[in-house]
Amino acid sequence: MAQRIVLNETSYHGEGAINEIVPEIKKRGFKKALVVSDASLVEAKVTDKVTALLKKAKLPYAVYSDVKPNPTIENVLSGVQAFKDAEADYLIAVGGGSSIDTAKAIGIIINNPEFADVRSLEGVAATKNPTVPILAVPTTAGTAAEVTINYVVTDAQNHRKFVCVDVHDIPVCAFVDPDMMASMPKSLAAATGMDALTHAIEGYITKGGWEMTDMFHLEAIRLVSKHLRGAVAGNPEDIKGMALGQYIAGMGFSNAGLGVVHSMAHALGALYDTPHGVANAMLLARVMEYNAPATGDRFRDIAVAMGVKKAEKMPIEKARKAAVNAVRQLAIDVGIPQTLKGVVKEEDLDFLSESAYADACRPGNPRETSVEEIKQLYISLL
Repeated sequence: MAQRIVLNETSYHGEGAINEIVPEIKKRGFKKALVVSDASLVEAKVTDKVTALLKKAKLPYAVYSDVKPNPTIENVLSGVQAFKDAEADYLIAVGGGSSIDTAKAIGIIINNPEFADVRSLEGVAATKNPTVPILAVPTTAGTAAEVTINYVVTDAQNHRKFVCVDVHDIPVCAFVDPDMMASMPKSLAAATGMDALTHAIEGYITKGGWEMTDMFHLEAIRLVSKHLRGAVAGNPEDIKGMALGQYIAGMGFSNAGLGVVHSMAHALGALYDTPHGVANAMLLARVMEYNAPATGDRFRDIAVAMGVKKAEKMPIEKARKAAVNAVRQLAIDVGIPQTLKGVVKEEDLDFLSESAYADACRPGNPRETSVEEIKQLYISLL
């Protein structure tokens, strides 16, 4: 069976990567940008680092900043109108997964107006045209939305998130500049970093993984394990390492799939507005324990990549426990609790479990599951 890899046309990495934005715009002949960013980044003048380059080059743009941390259908629709009002012909997404995901949805709908009902994009939608060109500038080291064919939208009316998977939505160009990530608060660096680790681990054990994605995932696990603690502490070299690690994880999972951690995290985010990275980090170790019997020797590889001493010589059961413990300890070290107490309400368990089971990420899980088993996973963390 043929395997498919979809990546950006072009990506720039390292300090000063954003300086390549203007040459790319001019080379591609773009006329006017809609800059999609969230209000907090605009207020903190992080977005200004990009718009200043446009101003200096006398390139016209408008800014759309009505983006929530878990972007909603309404955010997307108002962004579509903002794009039309600005008479733009391309998008620049500046931010974390929320801004980039919003830009993807805007760009897809503009070029595929038959999908103006945002809900119709759920799953693998049969769009015909590539998104409006997107230049993506991540400001967090975790989501890798700049290199993936996925985006997530919150249906606030029905208290659910839905995943959209579309090869047409990938940004044409990514600018992965660690300087754009330097202003992350410690809590955000921790949450998005654990999101990257979840991408790498779930991508490595998912049913859709293969040799090339395995290579990406193991290197991403190694980089995140090495650099996350230092990145949370604000060390520039570690932030640089996380910027690369999260991107490599995205190269992998976007082409392999994810699993139940993400399914359960999406349900938490939709109902309680729990930050996605935090939700993943609270769930990851526990779901790894649940999945372990269906993963063969893969947890041994994870333990080795995370730097567990002598993991390559351990009996498989011991290696599996070592991998889980390494993940749990990393989450604890960067300040993320390993319990859902105070987050999940008992009366919501059935709804959460049904939502997680229906999520597009669930079929990729290495272990077959059920609504009841997912419910028991939630309960085990209360």
